[in-house]
Amino acid sequence: MIFHVLTIFPEFFRGPFEYGVVSRAVQTNKIQIRIHDLRQWTFDRHRSVDDRPFGGGEGMLMKPEPIFLAAQAILPQKSDNKKIALMSAQGRLFDQATARRWSALDELLLICGRYEGVDERVAQNLVDEETSIGDFVVSGGELPAALIIDAVARLVPGVLGNEASSENESFSTGLLDCPQFTRPADFRGHAVPEVLLGGNHEEIRKWRHETALAKTAKHRPDLLKKI
Repeated sequence: MIFHVLTIFPEFFRGPFEYGVVSRAVQTNKIQIRIHDLRQWTFDRHRSVDDRPFGGGEGMLMKPEPIFLAAQAILPQKSDNKKIALMSAQGRLFDQATARRWSALDELLLICGRYEGVDERVAQNLVDEETSIGDFVVSGGELPAALIIDAVARLVPGVLGNEASSENESFSTGLLDCPQFTRPADFRGHAVPEVLLGGNHEEIRKWRHETALAKTAKHRPDLLKKI
């Protein structure tokens, strides 16, 4: 799978993809990550990518022309397996289901907004989806893009050493993950639940399901409504 990132800060991505699962996936050619500088598709001496919004208002907006030119150069032929997504606070909330759906693509272009946002014609006429990582605002789309690439990449076949690793994680079943424990069995008077030490796999499975339900009800009751 090929990830494309369109940004005015290409140097931002020198660090996030040099560690862990994503780094190994790149090294073993399970995925490719290509960072594109949006300013390559500007033609004035200032390499401008923004302008004042019509109707007034604070801040500047990213102009449509460089983004359209860049996207058409990076993905000259879109298809069901080649998608464009705009990082946007106005977008649909990114979740595990989206990550799994995107992991089946051949190519995914992530457009990183900046300033006060992006000319609406980009969302209306160029991208396949607008996506947000949460109900809050960050300074630009670079951090969301990095998070999304990490979440999607680990679901690409062959990236994780054990494919089952992603099947029982938080959100994969609709619930948060169950509590997890490791050695020592007793730490400062806090003991691991006895059921995990007994070796009865059916009882362990039941305990994990029940505690996952309880943790979801405590921290994310909204998820229970969905299932």
